[in-house]
Amino acid sequence: MFFSSAVPRRLFRPLLPPVNAILVVFNELPEVPLAPALRLSPPFLRPQRTRLVHSVAVSVEQRASPLRSLRRRGHSISRRYRSAAKEFEMPSGKPFERLPETVRPQHYVLSLVPDLKALVFDGDVAVRIEVVRQTNEIVLNAIDLEIKKASLQGSSAVEIPSSTNFSVEDETVTFNFAKPIPPGQYSLNMTFKGILNDKMKGLYRSKYQNQQGEERYAAVTQFEATDARRCFPCWDEPALKATFDISLSVPRDQVALSNMPVKQSKETGELVRYDFDTTPVMSTYLVACVVGEYDYVEDKSADGVLVRVYTPRGKKDQGLFALEVATKVLPYYKDYFNIAYPLPKIDLIAIADFSAGAMENWGLVTYRENCLLVDSQNTSAVQKQWIALVVGHELAHQWFGNLVTMEWWTHLWLNEGYASFVEYLCVDYLFPQYSIWTQFVTDTYIRALELDSLKNSHPIEVPVGHPSEIDEIFDDISYSKGASVIRMLHNYIGDEDFRKGMNTYLTRHQYKNTFTEDLWAALEEASKKPVGAVMSTWTKQMGFPVIKVASRTEKNNVVLTLTQSKYTADGSQPSEDYSWMIPVSITTSKYKDKTISTVLKTKEAEVVLPDVAPDDWIKVNPGTVGFYRTQYPPEMLEKLIPAIKDRSLPPLDRLGLLDDLFAMVQAGHTNTVEVLKLLQAYEDETDYTVWSSISNVLVKLNMLLSYTDCAELFKGFQKKILSKVSKRLGWNPHPEERHLDTLLRGLVLGRMSWLDDEDTVCEAKKRFEAHVNSSQTLSADVRSACYKTVLRAEGEGVYDTLLKMYRSVDLHEEKDRISRALGACKDAEILSKVLKFAISEVRAQDTVFVIISVATTPVGRELAWRFFVENWTLFNDRYKGNLLTRLVKCMAENFASEKSATEVEDFFKSHDMSGTERTVQQAVETIRLNAAWLKRDTDAIRNYLTTTTN
Repeated sequence: MFFSSAVPRRLFRPLLPPVNAILVVFNELPEVPLAPALRLSPPFLRPQRTRLVHSVAVSVEQRASPLRSLRRRGHSISRRYRSAAKEFEMPSGKPFERLPETVRPQHYVLSLVPDLKALVFDGDVAVRIEVVRQTNEIVLNAIDLEIKKASLQGSSAVEIPSSTNFSVEDETVTFNFAKPIPPGQYSLNMTFKGILNDKMKGLYRSKYQNQQGEERYAAVTQFEATDARRCFPCWDEPALKATFDISLSVPRDQVALSNMPVKQSKETGELVRYDFDTTPVMSTYLVACVVGEYDYVEDKSADGVLVRVYTPRGKKDQGLFALEVATKVLPYYKDYFNIAYPLPKIDLIAIADFSAGAMENWGLVTYRENCLLVDSQNTSAVQKQWIALVVGHELAHQWFGNLVTMEWWTHLWLNEGYASFVEYLCVDYLFPQYSIWTQFVTDTYIRALELDSLKNSHPIEVPVGHPSEIDEIFDDISYSKGASVIRMLHNYIGDEDFRKGMNTYLTRHQYKNTFTEDLWAALEEASKKPVGAVMSTWTKQMGFPVIKVASRTEKNNVVLTLTQSKYTADGSQPSEDYSWMIPVSITTSKYKDKTISTVLKTKEAEVVLPDVAPDDWIKVNPGTVGFYRTQYPPEMLEKLIPAIKDRSLPPLDRLGLLDDLFAMVQAGHTNTVEVLKLLQAYEDETDYTVWSSISNVLVKLNMLLSYTDCAELFKGFQKKILSKVSKRLGWNPHPEERHLDTLLRGLVLGRMSWLDDEDTVCEAKKRFEAHVNSSQTLSADVRSACYKTVLRAEGEGVYDTLLKMYRSVDLHEEKDRISRALGACKDAEILSKVLKFAISEVRAQDTVFVIISVATTPVGRELAWRFFVENWTLFNDRYKGNLLTRLVKCMAENFASEKSATEVEDFFKSHDMSGTERTVQQAVETIRLNAAWLKRDTDAIRNYLTTTTN
């Protein structure tokens, strides 16, 4: 699955429609009578379950212990976890138990009949099961379903359950039988009924307008992580794989899709029944169905797989780019893994209402519209690149995740971290002009470092018990840190051995389930290197190291002393003893193309660099591949500055130096003034990726200084830093300019829009007026910057114009661009209107990001928080899951006072925070870090800015 911040980049989960739609929908829905014994209550009626907040690393002995002993029994929610910040324990309920091992599913025959007018569905399922040990009960997962009938058919008799019990808390249904069921083969037959919900999980409804402007609904599935049970009763655990025969009965004018091709179809009255081929052995979370009105474009990959991209009717041309990518990616992965894609077809489909960025259902991949569709006139270069990455990510899952699946959600990172790495491999192969690996560092690697520096981070492998805990680990640790440590591993063992090991892993475990250790074993076998020993230090404990460098000269050699310790965002010493096995590389100005490589296995070690002159620079972690920070002494850093200015240091090293120094500033190891001085060395910088890192620093400092009297001084400082690159790029693309220059123009103009630069404002006004009057279409690459610039300068008149534009366009990308620009306004009254607009007119999946856009401005920060507090019940009901955690994080983390930290903390103490516990802790920790930073450095910053800008 793909969650994101470009959605924003890779992050997801369940939502409801806008508020006004909620009331109408609930009033219009027919009441579904539920048998009392079988009624499974909806989530908003369930008793709340108090859960332990998982925040941390266990001891070294615990980290090294095998996980297989935890295979069946879930982790007790009363277990105590240690945080680097503090030790705590919350009230707990009973330990979570996974489904009993007495019964295993083998094959499902599933039939669904969705009613897109009444917004309900009927279904029946016959599950061929194996009773492994004699039992009086069969326990499986089900929630939000009315189970009308159930029976167990053996070889000679049919048994009706003597009683049926359900657990809302465990999301299970238990069929009890009067006589013991002996081991053997049986068929468990059930008929059931459910509601096409509006929460974007299970089998849900997605609202859209057809070409005639009429409101219509599609029926769509989203089952990851544990929502197949909302569509049909099943053994909804990734290890309990089975095959599936799926049938859909739909109106004649509707398209019906599932994981496999249609085997046969038959008209039955006003409906057509589509029977699909039998699936391979697979987990329930990968089952998929879609019913609705769609067009498609199709092609065959070079290895013979039929590829179709489904789009809203009338928009099939917008699917051509994704089709091109998909047809090329499949043969690339076949060659890379040395394993053919195992299904005869793959469909990619754009869904109007979709909580995630995309979902890798085997053979039927679902996407948000703006993660799949490309409009030649209105899609920006950065969005097109993003779509290529998302397609690459989901198709990587067809092997890594679908063919071989994690045994339990503790190993989620195996799926997501790996796919987040491989997506860059395939896009780099297809589009070398994107220089995509340099962007990996700013988009993925740095994001992971930032989150993992907090005391309330978590290990890559975090124990997961109850399904409600899963949403907490769909974050930048599982995705971005997972991808970053795999990139480091790939570099450590080399591409050839990496590919060989991946083939061994996939071949050995195909159609089965695995633990992290199974991957390490295959890669170790291929590379003959201690992969398991090295990588377990990165996956079993949270955080990452900082390597402190010291140097001395001995004859013609330089001796480096490397000392590792845990990096903490507040600069404090960790309470536990952390140690990593760190693949370290070093290069010098004399031997730029040669690296000295070693593995730092101890707290401290020395490395000898032969024939290094006193004036030569030395760079640790060339290419910014190792997942650690580097702290140089001033004299070593000083030698690198000329190489930054003349750009003889490669781009990834230029940005890595800045980012590492900024991290030292944040932790209080050096003053903010030092990073301000270093920034001036980048005035002639031309590389997009380096500017992404510079922009990241400027944005954070701008937020921080908005609480001081230095804000205007810092604006002037930023304009000076940006002036050369802004003038060089201008607003218009140059003939034959590179892809990265196009991305850089959007980035720089976007930054200038926040600085209210007079020249930028003047040009933006002219271009906006021409765009609105249709005399000259504004390039999609600069629209966001233009909208924000003019809105900040003009206020209400432009706000009204943007609202009209929003309501008139039907391209999801353009709607997103406009709605997220609205938060840039400086007028508090207008921002209040934006917040109301976000919950009344914006699609529920996008509301969060409009509110976040308001929270990014000084004037909007407090407004957005108050709005969030006042509408907490709405947000909690609508977004419980990943999007709620994203909203909580972005609403709170830009405050910078103890008063704000206490207010946020107190609010969540008195309000239900299940599913957002760790996020709240991270946000509060970040607020206090901001406050400490301001207290520590404000005076020095003011003095420096006063001197340099006057």
